[in-house]
Amino acid sequence: MSAININKNNFHSEVLNSDKKVLIDFWAPWCGPCRMVVPLIDEIASEREDIKVVKINIDENSELANQYNVYSIPTLMVMEHGKIINRAMGYRPKKAILDLI
Repeated sequence: MSAININKNNFHSEVLNSDKKVLIDFWAPWCGPCRMVVPLIDEIASEREDIKVVKINIDENSELANQYNVYSIPTLMVMEHGKIINRAMGYRPKKAILDLI
């Protein structure tokens, strides 16, 4: 299973109301480091059933990016029960992404 695409319409139900920890990848298609992170995010999504993995395209969802103070991409964020518990900016190898969780 690959990461779920999130927008303002499904953010509340998929992220804020999730019963699992949520790994969020804020990205854009024109961002080189973002394109390097995408396969890692999809791998994690397929390997880890204990978490929900989602992607938010900041070009299409600038309100969400602004709401969560995303000024540099990729930004990876981990939320639990609707609260941010960890975040990191820039490219990270898979182990470093998993360490955020």
